[in-house]
Amino acid sequence: MTKQASQPEARVASPSPFPANSRHESRDVRAARLLKAYRSVREETERRAAPLSPEDQLIQSMPDASPTKWHRAHVTWFWEQFLLGEHSPGYMPYHPDYAYLFNSYYVSAGPRHARAQRGHLTRPGADEVTAYRKHVDAAVAAFFNTADEATLAKLEPLIEVGLNHEQQHQELLLTDILHAFAQNPIPPAYDLDWAFPASNRTGDAWVTLLEGIHTIGHTDESFHFDNEKPAHRALVGPVKLARNLVTNGEWLSFMKDGGYAKPALWLMDGFATVEREDWQAPGHWRNVDGQWKIMTLGGLQPVDPAAPVSHVSYYEADAFARWSGKHLPTEMEWEVAARAAHLNDAYGVVWQWTRSSYAPYPGYRAIEGALGEYNGKFMVNQYVLRGSSLATPDNHSRVTYRNFFYPHHRWQFTGLRLADYAV
Repeated sequence: MTKQASQPEARVASPSPFPANSRHESRDVRAARLLKAYRSVREETERRAAPLSPEDQLIQSMPDASPTKWHRAHVTWFWEQFLLGEHSPGYMPYHPDYAYLFNSYYVSAGPRHARAQRGHLTRPGADEVTAYRKHVDAAVAAFFNTADEATLAKLEPLIEVGLNHEQQHQELLLTDILHAFAQNPIPPAYDLDWAFPASNRTGDAWVTLLEGIHTIGHTDESFHFDNEKPAHRALVGPVKLARNLVTNGEWLSFMKDGGYAKPALWLMDGFATVEREDWQAPGHWRNVDGQWKIMTLGGLQPVDPAAPVSHVSYYEADAFARWSGKHLPTEMEWEVAARAAHLNDAYGVVWQWTRSSYAPYPGYRAIEGALGEYNGKFMVNQYVLRGSSLATPDNHSRVTYRNFFYPHHRWQFTGLRLADYAV
């Protein structure tokens, strides 16, 4: 059963799951280090899937979500395709159809089953996916134990991408099954012991950033995705950022004031979405006999006014900011404040919307090959979120991390903090 949400260490920025290699590391030490990191991440995926029945693992509640067993199989295909298939001589795919079933969006890697139809795949079953994972895990272990030093050193960046890629799907595994459970009229619980992490609300309400030129983006060779570089200089401030996240209690005030019914607060596309989807509250909220409750990983629970609001879209975050007489921070403002440790709950509670469009940094170039499709081709019509959430695995957050979603998305643990003009 997952206890991810209650682990305090998940609420700070943390290094990659991949420990750095020593300058004079031997082949055997390197192989052991790679295998230990690989097994740790792979075991976490299985730990998160363990509370789910085979029926739970099949469901796909909307086109943007994926079944649990598909996540488990897709990350396994990633290792089979990009590590074993391209670098392990003589390796034969476990099943001739799995590349078609479990490729996601790597067009250059071959054809794919339609994303919106992943929930139609009754076979292979969850047990067959488990067998697939075990087969590939054994092959990867054998590869680490037999590959020469030069090969292991060359492939280390690819392996680290694979580990971080699997961690991303570990987060999606939880948010996707929560969305599926939220559609159930008899609300199930993923983990009855689950609790929303406590919020930290210390210090002054606002942090002022004076006008200045700051370095934005990843500056060293520790792990990062390609969209976090190149590091560049940006003018930031003067601006004030809220030290704390917006709470459910503040959101209830927005709702009581008719926030969802006032078109002047909303972007045009946002209000059209409100009317089309009949939004009256954040995602996963239910009005039960006049009391607002929220569907959580622990089942249906009363909305806690003190907890940070979650499952809100960019449209909602922007409307709330307007209602408050404020705005959302840019991703550059967020990074400068977070780097200086000025923000409470920057990590491990909710991802935080920024008003920055997801776009390449100056001088950005996608990496070569199929993995170049990982980030660059999505740099349009989406907004950047910063930080991490309670579903983000340990060792998968850093100040330069750039998450991104479409403005109507709200099935993730997404919230906000406000910004204001400094005078």
